[in-house]
Amino acid sequence: MIRDHYVFTNGRLKRKNNTIYFEDAEGNKKPLPIEKVRTLHLFGEIDVNSKLLTYLSQYGISLQFYNYYGFFSGAFHPRVKKESGHVIVKQSEHYSNKYKRLYIAHQFLSGAVHHIQRNLRSYKTETWEYIEGIEIIKNQLQTVTSIQELMGREGQIRHLYYQAFNHIFKQDFVLEKREKQPPRDPVNALISFGNTLMYQTVLGEIYKTPLNPTISYLHEPSTKRFSLSLDIAEIFKPLIVDPIIFSLINKRQLTKNHFDYLEGEICYLNEEGKKKFIVAWEEKLKQSVKHRILKRNTTYRYLIRLECYKLVKHVIDDDVYKPLKAWW
Repeated sequence: MIRDHYVFTNGRLKRKNNTIYFEDAEGNKKPLPIEKVRTLHLFGEIDVNSKLLTYLSQYGISLQFYNYYGFFSGAFHPRVKKESGHVIVKQSEHYSNKYKRLYIAHQFLSGAVHHIQRNLRSYKTETWEYIEGIEIIKNQLQTVTSIQELMGREGQIRHLYYQAFNHIFKQDFVLEKREKQPPRDPVNALISFGNTLMYQTVLGEIYKTPLNPTISYLHEPSTKRFSLSLDIAEIFKPLIVDPIIFSLINKRQLTKNHFDYLEGEICYLNEEGKKKFIVAWEEKLKQSVKHRILKRNTTYRYLIRLECYKLVKHVIDDDVYKPLKAWW
């Protein structure tokens, strides 16, 4: 079965005959059958060459590079094969038109808030006051007339949501405030690591559609940023990332021993911690639900691609975009 592969050891990736091999510092080789690889996530110091990249490109395989601390560094993506000038033009039109852009941005946030409230309702005895606070802000979204105001409301909702985390954790984990760059405590480190995986997964699914990942609606497009992946990830972070964090902490699969500090300030998952998170991450993406429209089981990963195609249909005026809102 095709899947993502994660490499934590230092070494070299190279092509030999019709497959790829990982060779560690001691010269030990491990084959990675090309037909079973979707994406390679490289956490160690890995050497690659152009021969390998050309071969990976033929099979549509991406390389994701992370530094020692698990922070995303960069990526190699194969040449886009599903480019559509028509879709790009339509994407741009929906960005440049204030009302069309605001509609899409509002839908992204609507999907995110639905899943945020869904999480809190699972612990409603402890989080009821936060659910009510978010509901008040949610009702105000209908009157928002600018992206800046929408992002401001999103920030207020996130603030309340993250305050509720401390009522959900059953271990001595505390989130005082959200700190992204850099994370300074274990909970922030978990959120940042999970969100990084989410952004790269969404980006990989965008590349399988005609969408251009640099044209976005909720987040402002800018240089060197695939901002559409940030937009779509808003829907899926509370659906996928946050439940993983709650489960790993409350089931004591992650403890304070799975975190290290750089210079006493920057907190990050150590190698064992990253591996535990990735196992839970892959299991979550493979989970499936009965899709209401398709009438068949659909994995969480494929739900992300379906969301991309729903956006394609919207910008080409084939269907009106409505975000995923988990019904299960």
